[in-house]
Amino acid sequence: MAALNITVPDSSFSALRRSPTEFAREMKLAAAMHWYQQGIMSQERAAELAGLNRRDFIRALAHENMDVFVVDDDSLARELGLEKCAE
Repeated sequence: MAALNITVPDSSFSALRRSPTEFAREMKLAAAMHWYQQGIMSQERAAELAGLNRRDFIRALAHENMDVFVVDDDSLARELGLEKCAE
């Protein structure tokens, strides 16, 4: 596993009332949720990035009112065995 060093202003911790450890945990979760919602990362990989199992990642998504399952038109058409309709 790789470790990253980033510089964050101390004022960020006090503004959010978070310790550096809490801040890092929430930042990883936020990034994982964002990349999952964008379709860049699978649910499994996003959960892994966030340090959660899939069940807890799904709960975190639901808690933030984010889509738990991201499906685009092409994926849905393939899943249903249909050709994509002309727009």
